[in-house]
Amino acid sequence: MKADINLVVMIPAFNEEKTIGKVVSSIPRDCAKTVKVLVVNDGSKDNTVIEAKKAGADKIYSHKTNLGLGTTFKDGINEALKMGADIIINIDADGQFDTNDIPKLLAPIIENKADMATCSRFKDKSLHPTMPGIKSFGNKLVAKILNKFLKKNYADTQCGFRAYSKEAALRLILFGKFTYTQEVFIDLIKKGFRIVEVPCKVKGQREGKSRIVKSWFDYGLKVSLILLRTMRDYEPLKFFGVSGFVLFSLGGLSSIALFIRWLVTNHVDPYLIVVYANIFLIIIGILLMILALIADMLDRNRMLQEDVLYRLKKQELKK
Repeated sequence: MKADINLVVMIPAFNEEKTIGKVVSSIPRDCAKTVKVLVVNDGSKDNTVIEAKKAGADKIYSHKTNLGLGTTFKDGINEALKMGADIIINIDADGQFDTNDIPKLLAPIIENKADMATCSRFKDKSLHPTMPGIKSFGNKLVAKILNKFLKKNYADTQCGFRAYSKEAALRLILFGKFTYTQEVFIDLIKKGFRIVEVPCKVKGQREGKSRIVKSWFDYGLKVSLILLRTMRDYEPLKFFGVSGFVLFSLGGLSSIALFIRWLVTNHVDPYLIVVYANIFLIIIGILLMILALIADMLDRNRMLQEDVLYRLKKQELKK
């Protein structure tokens, strides 16, 4: 039975001429009232656009140059909303995911059990894909870090095969140019949206060379920077305040110990350098705690601005 929704399947693509046609043509067209396929071409230099058109893509949105997956995803979400999407499915262009799993991702949103449904490669151990050990380790490590921050228990926070409700898509505010998967989790969870994992069987390795991971060190560094910036933006009081309090406490406790020693011995030597270090720690600690209060105030302004942006987006779609 067709769901009474308008579905847009979004496919970010960069130099995917070998696989894009197969992915586009395999999108099930009978799982919703209307199903449209949007290919977001991130400055491909091969025949990606030609192959996507031949396969039946309904719309192709192109960047003149390669801007990165994060930017491509954001632009794709905006275009999908303009196409009248009630639900947006995002799927990779490399053929790793089975398009027949699209109804599985739609179900939790249609049944109002979730606002985002994400394919999980690790939730069901029997479906665990074969992949390089370092990739598996990196995925699980990032999931642990996010779970600690969000106080959740997700098995896979890196997978890009996901379904988004219209409301979740409208509320998304993302800044990362390199990638988006982790930032989306933080943004939606912090805004109170429900995210569920749907176990799916996927290929562990893509065909050809990855367009994102040039080296695992570089990938890890960029993802870590995205996570730090996102955590800074969503919990600034804790991010700056805890650091400031720790530095202030170290300097303060050390100063108390040196003061007691001075009362007993009547001299500071040979710990004069420690006195200077303590003064430095105390000053930096106080400055960080002040910064935490200022950042917390700015965070409230950010939330107000995001609400205004959300209302403007809704008005624009009505037009």
